[in-house]
Amino acid sequence: MTASAPLSPLPRLLVEPILRAAFLEDLGRAGDVTTDSVVPAGALFTAVIGSRQHGVAAGTDVAALAFELFDPTLEVLVERCDGSPLRPGDVVMRVEGRGRSILTAERVALNLACRLSGIASATASLVSIAKQHGHADVVCTRKTTPGLRALEKHAVRAGGGANHRFGLDDAILIKDNHIAIAGDVATAIRRAKGHAGHMVKIEVEVDTLEQLDLAMAEGVDAVLLDNMDPETLRRAVALVDGRALTEASGRINAETIGPVAASGVDLISVGWITHSAPILDLGLDAVTSL
Repeated sequence: MTASAPLSPLPRLLVEPILRAAFLEDLGRAGDVTTDSVVPAGALFTAVIGSRQHGVAAGTDVAALAFELFDPTLEVLVERCDGSPLRPGDVVMRVEGRGRSILTAERVALNLACRLSGIASATASLVSIAKQHGHADVVCTRKTTPGLRALEKHAVRAGGGANHRFGLDDAILIKDNHIAIAGDVATAIRRAKGHAGHMVKIEVEVDTLEQLDLAMAEGVDAVLLDNMDPETLRRAVALVDGRALTEASGRINAETIGPVAASGVDLISVGWITHSAPILDLGLDAVTSL
């Protein structure tokens, strides 16, 4: 379970506001009263963040920036970059410096690293199964935690997956409710083509092979084959015959993704890897006093 290539970290300007909001939420009105009362102001120590489960690392640069942002004097060494496979006991990063700063910044750093590593791990598991049965890429959706979309989609890439739309403005995806209001598939596609610029791709969601026929007659860049069984997906892929990207969606999990991938679709979109993936258990422990 690992990504196919190293990932560049997200830009600091994108991540820093998320961390600042998280620290403001955690520090409240009085700061860390527990740490400030128990740990002497001059105490220095080294801590390690380690993995307690098998999985894939993600959010390591985000966690490192959390410590740096809270206290620039802290020294942080990332030992497992995003996309790295993890085993129980693996050291993900080391942090050295003021004890108060390390303990106060710990929860923000760990909340994000655990969350993002959980997404990467869930993605990697599905990617592994899908590649055993076909060529489909596993892609995420817009079903993300508000405010964390960039981080969560980055974590999907760390797990070997790919990204669908980042927002409503980067592609046209005509779904069932759009079709219902437009009246039919053809009308919806024609209206979309009349509105889209030359750089904007158009995808349409279809529930039946009859709708797919109508979509292909109009011409689109991709078709979202929603909640189709594997046999219907195979027939849909044959009908499209390479004229558009084919994307399968609906009730995708570790048990169902194999037959879906075997149908020959190009993409398999999965919402739960960003909205419901369990965290990967990472923990911080003080190892030495300086």
